Amino acid sequence: MSIFRRGKNSEQVETGAEAQVSPVEAPAVAEAEAADNEVAIDITGTASPAEAEDAGAEVDANEVSAAGHDGPYDASEVDSSVGRLDLGALWVVGLPGMELRLEVEETTQNVVGATAVLGDSAVQLQAFAAPRSMGIWDDIRAEIAESIVAQGGTADETRGTLGTELRTRMPSAGPDGRTVFAPARFVGVDGPRWFLRAVFSGRAAIDEDAAQPLMQVVRGTVVVRGDAAMAPRELLPLRLPEEVAASEAEDDESEAGASSDDLKPFERGPEITEVR
Repeated sequence: MSIFRRGKNSEQVETGAEAQVSPVEAPAVAEAEAADNEVAIDITGTASPAEAEDAGAEVDANEVSAAGHDGPYDASEVDSSVGRLDLGALWVVGLPGMELRLEVEETTQNVVGATAVLGDSAVQLQAFAAPRSMGIWDDIRAEIAESIVAQGGTADETRGTLGTELRTRMPSAGPDGRTVFAPARFVGVDGPRWFLRAVFSGRAAIDEDAAQPLMQVVRGTVVVRGDAAMAPRELLPLRLPEEVAASEAEDDESEAGASSDDLKPFERGPEITEVR
């Protein structure tokens, strides 16, 4: 795993201690370069041997057998986070050539989303609290469709690998001021007291072959709900991986050390002696 970039500014993510993330909000389409509010990480090394050999391979057969399904998984259905990157509420598997972008809220430094990028395709992952007795994907899907259509876009339900999903065309202003439409594919999974939302963009939004490797990332994801009481639709807490947090701490210490060396308030500087 290696870190590519750590941004300092945040314009796309709402700032302030009270910033909230809703499962109904549509994310921006992934760009070729990481935005200023993102940490970009190469997580190729977290792929299992089978996934490293074939990016389109199925998830681990032992996990499928133990859980009774082929993912995404609840934390109770897997033994540990080994083979995945631990982001707190999400454990994410890596694939060859894949980059993971963590969206960081500037003021609080909270991680509010994770986007896996593979070539010209991307999928954003976010997990939310859900009621114990019922799923929320049906309601959220209807709200997303209503919001996009109200903005002049289109939204159509279709049957996908993980159930009913939403294929949309989201309107936005192009460079010349004209309205352009970006395709997006919304996939939702209701788990035990959690809801996982995956939004495919780029080629993966319209091309099944391009989406297949990233769909394996979604299916290989583990959601860690935790025991804390949370309101339905509240974002489950994410965090920087330990390796990234440690690297950033070292960078901060290096910057602080460099600043103090530059200052040196008690060191005698150049002197001029006046001779009369």
